Amino acid sequence: MVTVGTPLLWTFFVGFVIVALAVDFMAMAKQGAHTVSIREATIWSVIWVAVSLVFVSWLWWYLGGTDSDVAVRKLANAKALEFVTGYLVEKALAVDNIFVFLMLFNYFAVPPQFQKRVLMLGIIGALILRAIMILVGAWLINQFHFIMYIFGAFLVFTGVKMWFASGEEETDLSDNPALKWVSRHIRIADRYDGEKFFTVVNGIKMATPLLVVILLIGVVDIIFAVDSIPAIFAITTDPFIVLTSNVFAILGLRAMFFLLASMHDKFHLLSYGLAIVLSFIGVKMLIIDLYKIPIAVSLGFTVLVLAATMILSVKFPPKEKEQDEQAQSK
Repeated sequence: MVTVGTPLLWTFFVGFVIVALAVDFMAMAKQGAHTVSIREATIWSVIWVAVSLVFVSWLWWYLGGTDSDVAVRKLANAKALEFVTGYLVEKALAVDNIFVFLMLFNYFAVPPQFQKRVLMLGIIGALILRAIMILVGAWLINQFHFIMYIFGAFLVFTGVKMWFASGEEETDLSDNPALKWVSRHIRIADRYDGEKFFTVVNGIKMATPLLVVILLIGVVDIIFAVDSIPAIFAITTDPFIVLTSNVFAILGLRAMFFLLASMHDKFHLLSYGLAIVLSFIGVKMLIIDLYKIPIAVSLGFTVLVLAATMILSVKFPPKEKEQDEQAQSK
């Protein structure tokens, strides 16, 4: 499979990820057990987005974005556009991922000061899963072209399903099969013991609710990886661009969680936007042998749809929230 990923680029990227995770861990340790403020979350979210933009700018330059050769410049421009489009799609899907994390934290009443460790472990799990699935997906597409049609049909199905599921009330986690399985096989304490995953109650070693949350977040990571990997392969089949755009979208997930946790109700229409984007990308994969939609068009469409749904979410708040605001004004 054709890729711009040279040994030097791969080495640089892996080194960067290790450093980035180390910085995030050190920042988390420095914060201690206190609750992350909106200001902290905003600063770190901006930093991670800025780092992603610096990376794609450097990649564009490295690939010859300023070269006098038209063919070289064209390749650099195409790869930069692929990265930005993939990053935006994966970032949008990560927002949906965050809302599920929030639902889990609320259900298990995870204290805010304990959420940071869970999120970091969830992010590491997501990174590992994405890397494995990307390598497998790249091999499958290279060996069996028809896989693109399967991915496309799956994305259209996911988009339609997400559209009809949007706006519904949150699912009762007590009916979740994964939670039921864990409850049957593991003794779970009825209280937290700091950030420990195990505790002793009446001389019996039990798992704390924090361990259950970690296990369920692992399940969520798998589910979202299954959705996001086909989506990025519709944009580019270059393994280097696929992996880097995914990783950069995930790296800022911890900060983004605390930023969006206080305003997730404001973007209640975002799921509709994601449904449209996923369906569009699915159709793009299904017609790839008939017509290849330009990356610039995909990027413009994605930005337009996501921006429109976010603006409409703010302009038209949920009915319950609107009624509460009217009651408070009286």
